Amino acid sequence: MDKNVLEGLFQVIKERQESPQAGSYTCYLFEQGIDKILKKCGEECSEVIIAAKGEDQEALIGEICDLTYHILVLMAQRDIELEEVMAVLEQRRQKLGNLKEFKRVDKLT
Repeated sequence: MDKNVLEGLFQVIKERQESPQAGSYTCYLFEQGIDKILKKCGEECSEVIIAAKGEDQEALIGEICDLTYHILVLMAQRDIELEEVMAVLEQRRQKLGNLKEFKRVDKLT
């Protein structure tokens, strides 16, 4: 994924949060609040799981995009910057190995 696309989408989401526009789905989510945003994140996560069980790759990609969008809305709602998430992902990428720790975490979830 082009990082600029993600940054651009996140910027639009934050602009909608700061300057609501009539008829905007993003603004609707912010108006409804955290519970609605969390509900949509949960729904989209379930839809990703269901699509992943099927054979339709395009459907799966679409659901992943929907989930990504709603996660970005959640981040804006909770005042989390994209750079913060990217920094943690970069730290995790640099930490290689530790399969034993991964297996322990998997058993707990």
